Amino acid sequence: MNTTKTALVTGANKGIGYQIAAGLGALGYSVGIGARDRARRDEAVAGLVEAGVDAFGVPLDVTDEHSVTAAADLIAERVGHLDALVNNAAITGGGPQQPSTVDPAVIRTVVETNVIGVIRVTNAMLPLLRRAASPRIVNMSSSVGSLTRQSGVGGETTTGPVAVAYAPSKSFLNAVTLQYARELADTDILINCACPGFVATDLNGFRGVRSPQEGAATAIRLATLPDGGPTGGFFEDAGVVPW
Repeated sequence: MNTTKTALVTGANKGIGYQIAAGLGALGYSVGIGARDRARRDEAVAGLVEAGVDAFGVPLDVTDEHSVTAAADLIAERVGHLDALVNNAAITGGGPQQPSTVDPAVIRTVVETNVIGVIRVTNAMLPLLRRAASPRIVNMSSSVGSLTRQSGVGGETTTGPVAVAYAPSKSFLNAVTLQYARELADTDILINCACPGFVATDLNGFRGVRSPQEGAATAIRLATLPDGGPTGGFFEDAGVVPW
């Protein structure tokens, strides 16, 4: 078996995902660049390779079972294991998302990518993760998924616009992460949620105040946690995010 540490980052062809891949690559990981679009995926791989990263393309649509299975098969054939999985791929569903007027189809589409897609990819990669010495899973969440912050309880500032598809999808993802942490409690797999902060990406029309590099920092830290590190947590640069 190939002993090189290997990571898969979904939605890694741009923005935060690209910078997570770059950061893990700088630490010596071989990084699979999961993305649907072939041209963007190839461009991202080329850029990372030019920067000295051992990067390889992984055709991956998190909403498609066959695509996810094929991605797992590709990694199994290439290295036989997976040390880190970063579930970064996500969509906002567009706007507006007022609860009283939203099309339920928008909610279904967002949850399919942001939650079910994460479950689909995680389950496909678990056999490969179990073969690694210190496997890590990072689910990219957001402070808008914090019910405490959304409600302003305890002096917390209410975050983000009203978004009945996107914000609850991140709350759902947080809850799913906790269930995985409970199931995997007796294994070496550590699974956590990461909040990147308000990063300037095309997801928000580049209105964010943080760079993609800054947004990637917490995910990189969680993907490389030492044995005995936290699991079932929700973290940002400043520390723990309230649920």
